[in-house]
Amino acid sequence: MGVDYYNILKVLSDPQKKQIYDQYGEEGLKDMPPPGTSGSPFGNGGCSNGFNPRNAEDIFAEFFGSSPFSFGSSGPGRSMRFQSDVGGGNFGGFGGGENIFRSYSEGFVPKKPPAVESKLPCSLEELYSGSTRKMKISRTVACANGRQIPESEILTIDVKPGWKKGTKITFPDKGNEQPNQLPADLVFVIDEKPHELYSRDGNDLIVNQKVSLAEALGGTTLNLTTLDHRSLSIPVSDVVSPGYELVVSKEGMPIAKEPGNRGDLRVKFEIKFPTRLTPEQRAGLKRALGG
Repeated sequence: MGVDYYNILKVLSDPQKKQIYDQYGEEGLKDMPPPGTSGSPFGNGGCSNGFNPRNAEDIFAEFFGSSPFSFGSSGPGRSMRFQSDVGGGNFGGFGGGENIFRSYSEGFVPKKPPAVESKLPCSLEELYSGSTRKMKISRTVACANGRQIPESEILTIDVKPGWKKGTKITFPDKGNEQPNQLPADLVFVIDEKPHELYSRDGNDLIVNQKVSLAEALGGTTLNLTTLDHRSLSIPVSDVVSPGYELVVSKEGMPIAKEPGNRGDLRVKFEIKFPTRLTPEQRAGLKRALGG
């Protein structure tokens, strides 16, 4: 029967197993409790698999005088190749020279999957004044032994005043992790909730207001509550004709790239015409308008 160098390697790379092997030989290892059970000195506990191949080349060189590993090819995405002969004999347990030993510490570059995107709905008030959001995420983490375990974490997102729909906040390596891959990035994409009064056009705010025909012709005052809860009085002295738009400077959204600067507030009017007029009202309007 050929020598099982792979099992020897596992034993020699574990200090506890090596000590037992030195004292009691192979029979002592057979009496050990199965890995992962209570009382096992080398149970897998979490992401540990009880076998660390990082010193494999040194261990073989120490015990056999030379290393069975050769770097026939190198560079990203390439693999380490086993030499099939150790001391002139066949390397037991692995067959011939076509066996490949892929190393995750030398030469192999794990792939990074595409980012995982998730919408982050924000009110217009949050995008106006800024806010701090706490997001609890759940993801899976891949262990070296191939197991996947769940993990939870709370992420903090500082929403800056003036951020727009589509703004992305990236948390590197916070996505799910698959075996033999790097963790994906987690990306939150700002989404804008509808507002009952205001709508947004770039850095400007738009508000629609209905006025009567008398107000459109004779003037009025608009009273609005801003997104940061201020009371705003806007006098309307011009004649409001269909399509007329009143612009209030610097009362729009904050401009994220220009701290302290804001867009404009644009008031669009809808004129409510009366459905009926008395003869006296018609006559009065004709006299007033010169018709």
